Amino acid sequence: MKPIKTILVANRGEIAIRIMRTAQALGYRTVAVYSDPDSEMPHVRTADFAVPLNAVAATESYLDIDKLIAAAKLSEATAIHPGYGFLSENANFADACAAEGITFIGPSAEVMRAMADKAEAKKTLRNIGVPCIPGYDGDDQTEATLMREAEKIGYPVMLKSTAGGGGKGMRWVEAPDQLGESIRVTRSEALKAFGNDNLLLEKALVMPRHVEVQVFGDNYGNAIYLGDRDCSIQRRHQKIIEEAPAPGLSSKLRESMGQAAVTAAKAIKYSGAGTIEFMLAPSGEFYFLEMNTRLQVEHPVTELVTGIDLVEWQFRVAAGEVLPLSQDQVNFDGHAIEARLYAEDPESNFLPQSGKIVDWQPPSDVGIRVDHGLLKDSVISTFYDPLLAKVVGHGRDRAEAGRRLVRGIENFVVSGIKTNRTFLIECLTVPAFDDGVMSTSFLDNNGLLERSVNLPDARDIAMASVLFHRRDVELWGGNMHGWRSRPWKAEPTSFDVAGQNYTATISETSCGFYIVHCDEHDVEVAVLSEGDRTWLRVDRLEKPVDVIWSEDALHLSQFGSNFVFRKHTKQTEQQNIVTNRKAIAPMAGVIGDLKVSEGDLVDEGDLLLTLEAMKLELPIQAPMGGVLSAIHIEAGQHVAIHQVLVEIDPATEGVSVK
Repeated sequence: MKPIKTILVANRGEIAIRIMRTAQALGYRTVAVYSDPDSEMPHVRTADFAVPLNAVAATESYLDIDKLIAAAKLSEATAIHPGYGFLSENANFADACAAEGITFIGPSAEVMRAMADKAEAKKTLRNIGVPCIPGYDGDDQTEATLMREAEKIGYPVMLKSTAGGGGKGMRWVEAPDQLGESIRVTRSEALKAFGNDNLLLEKALVMPRHVEVQVFGDNYGNAIYLGDRDCSIQRRHQKIIEEAPAPGLSSKLRESMGQAAVTAAKAIKYSGAGTIEFMLAPSGEFYFLEMNTRLQVEHPVTELVTGIDLVEWQFRVAAGEVLPLSQDQVNFDGHAIEARLYAEDPESNFLPQSGKIVDWQPPSDVGIRVDHGLLKDSVISTFYDPLLAKVVGHGRDRAEAGRRLVRGIENFVVSGIKTNRTFLIECLTVPAFDDGVMSTSFLDNNGLLERSVNLPDARDIAMASVLFHRRDVELWGGNMHGWRSRPWKAEPTSFDVAGQNYTATISETSCGFYIVHCDEHDVEVAVLSEGDRTWLRVDRLEKPVDVIWSEDALHLSQFGSNFVFRKHTKQTEQQNIVTNRKAIAPMAGVIGDLKVSEGDLVDEGDLLLTLEAMKLELPIQAPMGGVLSAIHIEAGQHVAIHQVLVEIDPATEGVSVK
């Protein structure tokens, strides 16, 4: 391999920027690659060079091995860092790099293949004494065999794709009568996602924790572990909150898990950063789950408690150096907790969101680290994962790290797109989290998935009323305060927010002071200073709010909440009535299966089509019964959020689709 001087980062967004910064600090030149939707994203200009991939879809850009190798040759890059996701665990990509004399910054292709198949990985590690969950991972994949083996294991069981990952290809099966259908559905999902429909069975652990160990190896047989992380708080098998060290583990258990992970890493001759994931039963027994042969999304928590730059270590090991530290030289400092900020709507079953970010102000509080790759006016597309940023709190202990993280999320201003900010704050502030009561059922056990629409209260409406009034005065009347002979009383004003309509009446008592009547409450509001961060006095309490105007909409953010206010008019009222007869796209995406034709008769709730975006397939149902009078889309078409897909006539004549 050639000496490493220029590194191409085969990824995008926050992880691309994070890798580039360490590479540049070490004196390497960096190369960005980008798809068409990402041409204006910050990672492109963070690099020293950039190469367009001239495509939209990930399969034709970030997942196209030939294009990435060509980009490396064009930029004279002698090494490629894959980041995480995309091709980071693709052995064929590592082979392609080796064939061109390009250093792949990660483990060997042989190791990746050995760990990629869950069944083979379990066999390998079971043979060297690493505890594995009881189950079946044999070659006989007939339904009869799987059903017979499930009876031997005992229900409940976990049914998994052997090539699975990212929460796909997994089913919890409670009883024998559920297994047959689960096998068929999981096979179909696995074949579509991974091109491999082989399955395995595992004993389903009740209320387990998901604890992983960070390992690091070099090319000379050395391997150490850099502590553990708890990743139990998950939704749809996707991690949401991670922390290091895992709370509540005894020193003996922590060391046993670490040593088991190192045993595994040494046995497979692992080189670079990797993670051994375990399931930890309430009894204290732990079992190997899988190995991720790459850098993890949650690696910042390990970096903060160890003081080690894991990406720097990746570069050094790839360049042929030995591990910088031995096991007894690794020290730990305090606690770190990471929360993943997503573009999604928790109030609509966590649907991914897309659109323009009209305001973006990451926090800069003490003890807060934010990894992101966005700017104000960045556009979140439907083509990639909806992760916006990782917010990490670090403190001398878990309580301090948690407080700092909550404050950081509250102070994170993001407007123009719905996020899970409020949901994250709720997760981090329930008593069970403070007590360290972790399990993969954390969200269900604490009622955090039972979402209700977050509605503004009278104070929110009052603040919005005053801000709209002052904007109207500025736009239409100038500053009228100087010549009025008596206080001004406004007509009632109606707002649409969070799908609801509110009416408020505002009375100006003196310059900058108002009384707003809303929802049977009188709220006193005084404007102390204005700007992006506006200070208001609301019922004697002075506080800052972040104010952004975009297309006549008011984005009002404060301490983790965000509401979008629009003036309610007769036109919007009529639009709401008309919308009830239309199926509207709840998110931007690609039309999948189209189940109906014009003239079909449907009942309310009938499946019309599927919409695919950001790793999610969403069924679109009829909002009312009637005849399909117009279909505005076709399979494979890209659609925007709120785009009209299908129109329904309430007439009863037509041909039933049933």
